[in-house]
Amino acid sequence: MAEHNETGKKGEEAALAFLKEKGYEILELNWRLGNLEADIIAKQGDQLVVVEVKTRASAFYGPPQTWVNKAKQRNLILAANHYVERHKLDLEVRFDIISVILIKDVKSIDHIEDAFFPLV
Repeated sequence: MAEHNETGKKGEEAALAFLKEKGYEILELNWRLGNLEADIIAKQGDQLVVVEVKTRASAFYGPPQTWVNKAKQRNLILAANHYVERHKLDLEVRFDIISVILIKDVKSIDHIEDAFFPLV
């Protein structure tokens, strides 16, 4: 496995453990529909939480969350819409970003709730 893929996998594992520790109910990991993907779909209370995990080996190029651009946000919104429709859910949807920086065995995790909002 390429080093960047391994870094991403470790970041997703760290984000998953972080959310579980905070009491989130994990519904899906790496949920896909065609070219749409959500890294983590979870439930917190009466909210469906769609989480994008961004992991880097350093912060040299800025915080990982800055790489969640408008196109990625649009795809996450579409993925969430399909997920809600397929599962016939009646929940408010929230979009979070978990930014993970892995330097050797040290993890820095930044959880940004309501990181962006779908346009109405």
